[in-house]
Amino acid sequence: MSGFDNLNTEFYQTSYSIDDKAQSYDYGGGTYSKQYAGYDYSQSSGYVPPEMMQQQQPYTSQIFQPSPSYTPSSPQSFYGSSFKDEPPLLEELGINFDHIWQKTLAVLHPLKVADGSIMNETDLAGPMVFCLAFGSTLLLAGKIQFGYVYGISAIGCLGMFCLLNLMSMTGVSFGCVASVLGYCLLPMIILSSFAVVFSLQGMMGIVLAAGIIGWCSFSASKIFISALAMQGQQLLVAYPCALLYGVFALISVF
Repeated sequence: MSGFDNLNTEFYQTSYSIDDKAQSYDYGGGTYSKQYAGYDYSQSSGYVPPEMMQQQQPYTSQIFQPSPSYTPSSPQSFYGSSFKDEPPLLEELGINFDHIWQKTLAVLHPLKVADGSIMNETDLAGPMVFCLAFGSTLLLAGKIQFGYVYGISAIGCLGMFCLLNLMSMTGVSFGCVASVLGYCLLPMIILSSFAVVFSLQGMMGIVLAAGIIGWCSFSASKIFISALAMQGQQLLVAYPCALLYGVFALISVF
C-alpha cells in the first residue's frame, strides 16, 4: 500500500483521499469495512431462512447401469436346446446305412422294383467300398489292378453320364451315375472271389462271367429306368452297362 502514497495527485484531480481506506460504514446493524471490502457476519442480526439453516444432506451417488438392449444367445440356441437335437455325424456326411442296405438289396435282387427316390441320391460310400473290395479280391488272386479298376470306373461313369443325359428328359447328375454303377459292381465281386479259388479260363468261367455281366447290367438298367422315368428303354440302357461290366469281367478272368 506504500506505493499509493507516492502517487502524483496532480495527475488526475479527484476528491478521493487515500486516507479514507480505513473508513467503515454502518448498514442497519452490519458493519462494512472498506479496508477488507467484506461484511462482518459476527454483528449481523438479519433474518435467515430456516431452510438455509438445515444441515446439508450428504450426496449418495449411484452408478448408472443401462439395461442391455441385446441379449446374446447361447451357441446351443442355433442348434437346438441340447446336443441331443443335432443330427448324427454320418447323416451330416451323407452316409445312410438304411439306404445303402436298400440299394444293395435292389442289386442282389434284380427282379425287385427299385425305389426311384432312394436310387436318385448321390451316395458314394457304398461304391467306394465295393470298388475296394473288388480290387482286394483281385489282389488275392495275384492281380494288382487297383489302377485299372478306378480308371475304368471313372471313364465308364463319364460315358454313361453323357449317354443318359441325351436319352432322358429330366437329366441326371454325375454323382448319381457313379453311385448306381458302383452299387451294381457288387456281383462282380462274386466273380473275382471265384477267381481266388479256381481258374476261370474255361467254359465254366466263361458261362459264369456272362451270367455276372448280365446280372450287373440288368440291375443297373433297372435302377436307371426307375430313377429317370425312362420306361421302355431298359434294353438301350443295359447295352452300354454290359460293355462296361464286360471289361471288369475280363480283368477278373484273365
